[in-house]
Amino acid sequence: MTQHHPDLAAEQAYIDHAYDCLEESREVAWKLRDLSEADLGGTFQARFERNAFDEALVKRLTDLDLGNAALVFGRIDRYVLDDDDEPVNGELEGFHIGRLAVADTDAEPVVVDWRAPVAEPFYRATGREPMGLARRRHFAVDGRELLGIEDELFGDGHLGVGHDEGLAESTSGSDLRGYSTLIASLERGRTGTLGDIVATIQGEQDEIIRSPQSGVLVVQGGPGTGKTVVALHRAAYLLYTHRFPLEDQGVLVIGPNRVFLKYIEQVLPSLGEAGIEQVVLADLIPDVTFAPRGDDTDSPLAARVKGDVRMSDVIDHAINDRERPLRDDLVVPFRSGYVRLRAAETARIVKHARRRFRRHNSARRWVEGECWAAMAASWRGDDVTPREVRSEVRSMIEVREALERMWPVLTPAELLHDLFGSTGLLRLASEGILEEREYKALHRPRSEHVDDVRWTAADVALLDDAREVLGPKPGRTGKIDEFDEIRTYGHIVIDEVQDLTPMQLKMATRRSLNGSLTVVGDLAQATGPMAPDDWDDVLAHLPDRKPARVIGLSVGYRIPSQIMELANRVMAEATPGLRAPNSVRVGESSPRIRQVDDVIAGVVDEVEFLRADMTTASVAVVAPDVLCDSISAAFEVRGLEHGRAATSGLDQSLTVVPVSVVKGLELDAVVVVEPSRVVDDQEHGLRALYVALTRPTQRLSIVHADELPSSLR
Repeated sequence: MTQHHPDLAAEQAYIDHAYDCLEESREVAWKLRDLSEADLGGTFQARFERNAFDEALVKRLTDLDLGNAALVFGRIDRYVLDDDDEPVNGELEGFHIGRLAVADTDAEPVVVDWRAPVAEPFYRATGREPMGLARRRHFAVDGRELLGIEDELFGDGHLGVGHDEGLAESTSGSDLRGYSTLIASLERGRTGTLGDIVATIQGEQDEIIRSPQSGVLVVQGGPGTGKTVVALHRAAYLLYTHRFPLEDQGVLVIGPNRVFLKYIEQVLPSLGEAGIEQVVLADLIPDVTFAPRGDDTDSPLAARVKGDVRMSDVIDHAINDRERPLRDDLVVPFRSGYVRLRAAETARIVKHARRRFRRHNSARRWVEGECWAAMAASWRGDDVTPREVRSEVRSMIEVREALERMWPVLTPAELLHDLFGSTGLLRLASEGILEEREYKALHRPRSEHVDDVRWTAADVALLDDAREVLGPKPGRTGKIDEFDEIRTYGHIVIDEVQDLTPMQLKMATRRSLNGSLTVVGDLAQATGPMAPDDWDDVLAHLPDRKPARVIGLSVGYRIPSQIMELANRVMAEATPGLRAPNSVRVGESSPRIRQVDDVIAGVVDEVEFLRADMTTASVAVVAPDVLCDSISAAFEVRGLEHGRAATSGLDQSLTVVPVSVVKGLELDAVVVVEPSRVVDDQEHGLRALYVALTRPTQRLSIVHADELPSSLR
């Protein structure tokens, strides 16, 4: 990378021209919108078409607003080929690669979208496979200002990026392209939100991004391999490539917690895709309230049982147990006499309803109709219709109670509230499925009203499973509102998938329209209640319409090698069968380990040391959840302005982060507090410690009063 490249002025002029064309495109879009707003009348069809056109213009204007992001970040020069795919006298054609496509007033391309097929060699070409390139050029840019140029030349006599003697061959054997540009971006300070890597995507990452849409794609990547941002770029690529079906079908991104979602929220908008839904699983469950993180009342055993796929059978049994014939005949007054609903007849009705209807709530109207018919048949006077019986007896308390006993209309919350609040119902529903200690672990004191329940994280998938089997509540007319149905999506991205239980994986599968998913994670970082040992354990609960593909990321870009070496000692003890990624860069200093008498005071001192040494760095204190309040209070006493990850994300330059929510985040410097407490407090403690140690991009400190775990001594 050089600031004295002979083409610097010419490339700067081209970039300025590209920005001028971008601004002209914005002006044209605004003029078109003004014209459409001027005409507000017309037929319904005309208004509908005008609104659709306006929505498209608004999206176009949003796409064209880049903010501070760079428009152009590279260029490729490829050989012009004849009809026989042979070079034409060494003739070259060039393409500038950027964040979005830009054309001039003659509709000639000025910038090629990074997702277009013609841009693929920018990310994938190597010395061994040049893909027709003669040169690849990387720009170091700050907004629209060109700071430097790095060239990679291909062909005889040049050092292609894939040559053994080339500058950019990593220790793992994976070819790195644009080495100087890549290292410069990695060493740039973190801002508290994840940025895109569109200018520095590496070959193995691009292979994942451009992989076919169909089926389940599993991305196994250790810390710092970029698996999260690769998955998000893949979502943007698929929307670009399959715009028409996916824009209507929708793309869903599922993250592990809200701190993580806040951290990644700017990546997709920066790539021109602002309409993708990003959620935690709890967001997919309407009309219930969840307990705040840290107030989760589930025991480790209860969390494991709730995540077990056997709970689907328990829920099915619990619903069947609520579909009950009457014990005795129901006799109620009607006109000058009585009508009767015989217990034997209710047994027939319940049996037929179970066979006839797949979902519980949709059968209620049919069950009622059969009851009215049976009662009308019992009348010994003049002929009466079931409708006449219904109009006279449906408001009677004993009739309503009988119908509620036979076939109650239930919400998922009502079903589970009743189930978990009764040991008897749990025993009945779990018979032949769960052991006694397992179903007893599910019991909790019954709240006065279902709306008072604060559901736990492990309850989310159970509520969703019950929602699938129960179905929506019918309206007053008996019809189902389509908006109450579970929505499906054309593509789903799941991050940190290794922490999802089988029930949570089923919940994600339920929302897949066509079996197309991208799931990313790292088995070594699995800390969920049912941590898998192999990807087959995960794939067993995901769609299997087409064979799944598992692709690994082998290169660690973010974490300096000194920090990775220390973390790998913990990984070797926690998951001895897994291989760590190879780091591509060496940091400026080794991890700093301090033993102190007072751990809280030691943390304050270490933070002040780091901030004095790294004045603009983002610093996180990663601590056992129970110590976070004490650390925050000590910062306040010392006058250290700071944030709490659970409330403010990583907006502050100093943040206290509970170890339970640190997964997926990255910061310039990290202070890990009391590693032994992390190991002891977490169910998969060594894996949780491995996660904590692999968050920094520059500096790692460890502060402890207790003895260190053996792998760190």
